[in-house]
Order: sequence, then C-alpha cells, then structure tokens
Amino acid sequence: ACVCEKNKRVTNCRRVDGVCWCDSVGSGVSVNCNTLTSKCLLMKAEVTGSKSGRREKPKEAFEDTDGLYDPECENTGVFKAKQCNGTTCWCVNTAGVRRTDKHDADLKCNQLVRTTWIIIEMKHADRDAPLNTESLKKFFKDTITKRYMLDGRYISSVLYEKPYITIDLKQNSSDKSSGDVDIADVAYYFEKDVKGDSIFHNNRLNVSIDNEMLRFEKTVVYYVDEIAPEFTMKSLTPGLIAVIVVLILAIVAAIVVLVLTRRRKGKYVKAEVKEMNEMHRGLNS
Repeated sequence: ACVCEKNKRVTNCRRVDGVCWCDSVGSGVSVNCNTLTSKCLLMKAEVTGSKSGRREKPKEAFEDTDGLYDPECENTGVFKAKQCNGTTCWCVNTAGVRRTDKHDADLKCNQLVRTTWIIIEMKHADRDAPLNTESLKKFFKDTITKRYMLDGRYISSVLYEKPYITIDLKQNSSDKSSGDVDIADVAYYFEKDVKGDSIFHNNRLNVSIDNEMLRFEKTVVYYVDEIAPEFTMKSLTPGLIAVIVVLILAIVAAIVVLVLTRRRKGKYVKAEVKEMNEMHRGLNS
C-alpha cells in the first residue's frame, strides 16, 4: 500500500516498480500518483463522493451546479467531446467546459476542441497597502511550477492590479509534449487549492507573500479555445434577455408615439387650412 500525495480521491493504492498507483473514485481508472490526475477523472470522483455522502465538506461549501457534472472520460482520462445528462447533450473543450448550446442526444461533437489559454483571476481581501509585485509574481510562478509541475514556459504572465491578481496559462497542442501536465488540470488543482478544498492528500496550499498570509474573496477561471465556441441567443442568461426585450419594447413605444404625434399634427394642419378657406369664402360673399 502507498499514499497518493497528489490525489486524495482514490482507492486501492499499490506500489508498482517504485511508483504509487491508485484507482480513481467513480471511474476505477488507474492513476499515477507522481503527477496530476486529469480534471475529468477528478470531477467524476467529486460527483461520486457527493452522491455517496462520504466526503466531509466545509461548513461554508455550496454546490456549483453550473460547473460540476458527472463527465464521460476516455480511458486516458481526457474528456469525451460529447457530454450528456439524460437526453440533454453538449460539446466540451479539453477543460470539460461546455462550448455549445444544449441539444438532444443527436448532437454531433466531431472533435475535442483544445483550450489553449486559461485566465485565472483572483481578488484578494481588502488591505491598505498593495502587495509587493515582484514577490507576488515569484510566489505564484514557483508554486505553479513546483506544486503543479507545469513547465514555466506555459506561464504566460502574472499580473497584479490591486486587489486583482491575474495568471495567464497558455499551452498549444503543438507545444505540449506527452510528459507535460495540461493547463486545464493545473487550473483545476489551483482553483480547488485557493478555495480551500485541496485535492492533494493532507497538503493544503498557504498563499504567503513576504511572510504575510493572503486571503481571497473571489476566484474566476476563464477559458479560451483554439476554435471559437458555438453559442446562440438561446444561451443568453434570462437577465440579459430581459434587458434586450425591454430595449426593443422601448424602441417600439418611441416609434408609436412619434407616428401618433405626427398624425395629430397632420390633422391639426388640415383642420386649420379648412377653417381658413371657409373664412375666405365668407369674406368674399
């Protein structure tokens, strides 16, 4: 037996030729504990754990219903291009994020589109003075390369504009070698760490800049694919649709008022001309 240091959501751990191998919860796929487990297998394990009620959850935890689903994974651990929930299906990118509208089971997803750019945006808690920019950049670059094993060349930039920290990870399929971890897996591990739900076994991430612990109020991850997503108006949120409808109604109402006003003016002018003609006839008679 052995301990999977990089993934606590596993069972049946054993050592093979000096390497710890375990079965990922929910899928049974064997994972190498010397590297990161794929995001697809991690999501499947998380859904399985939440269904069984075995996992202890933080008291402030709530379910991200939009981001978490029970994915279909290839044997290699990558997402299948087509994901379904009952009779509803959609296409995803290599990060498992929906990139099309939801359709019926006849939907065709011809390829798994690669996510080449991931933007991680964090907002730290209020503080009087800004953090030291160089110390901050060094911390995050060192953490991403050492803790998540990502080659430094895939860290495009680390920007700091108080109170926002933005990390850009870029990795084209042509650049990525078979031994490189995927930026989608790195982003998933990192997001879980920052939100206090680490995937690592008994190894929480403490964000400390110049010996000062840093707390985050919000973390958002954005995905950019090598092929643009295929959303339509149907994918707009109800709030945005409501705004569009209100604007259209306002424009229509303005046109109606303008037309009625012009008609009234026209009737007034005609009446005035008629009265003038009658006066002229009265004077001439």
